[in-house]
Amino acid sequence: MPLKIILVIVTIVYPFIVYFGLAHFDSTLVMFFVIALLMIRGFTEKQKNTRSVIFTSAFGVLVVAYFWGDQQGLKLYPVLVNASMLLLFASSLYAKQSIIERMARLKEPNLPETGVRYTRKVTIVWCVFFTLNGLAALFTAFWTSNETWLFYNGFLAYLLIGLLVVIEWIVRFRVKHKV
Repeated sequence: MPLKIILVIVTIVYPFIVYFGLAHFDSTLVMFFVIALLMIRGFTEKQKNTRSVIFTSAFGVLVVAYFWGDQQGLKLYPVLVNASMLLLFASSLYAKQSIIERMARLKEPNLPETGVRYTRKVTIVWCVFFTLNGLAALFTAFWTSNETWLFYNGFLAYLLIGLLVVIEWIVRFRVKHKV
């Protein structure tokens, strides 16, 4: 359990590790260190969807690093995570239940039809978020300084995720009480 907690924290602070690593070490060494951490996190993850996102993103870093260099591969990890999440959420829109509906049914197994429609809309909102967040991460990776990349991907993106969660919670509360 402590290893898993450490690995989750390492994944969250990924931009800081990359920024510090690129400032003090060879980018190839930093890349292999980060890939090793991601692989350990992937192998210790029990949730299939989370494991898929981690492995897909780690593989993507290697592919990008091969074609564009280690530093770009490292900086494009947030883009790859957003693309993986977008793929996961968007593909669930074509399944029997969207990913948000599946999460909602864990708490409320007999979700009414209004709840199903609502969770579908929330899934679409997250798809839009992952698209825009991924594009912002892409922009910072290619066209800004390492400091700007770190600020966006290590702070602002998390703030935006938190803001979306809070807004959705408020909207859900109002929708539930309206119905």
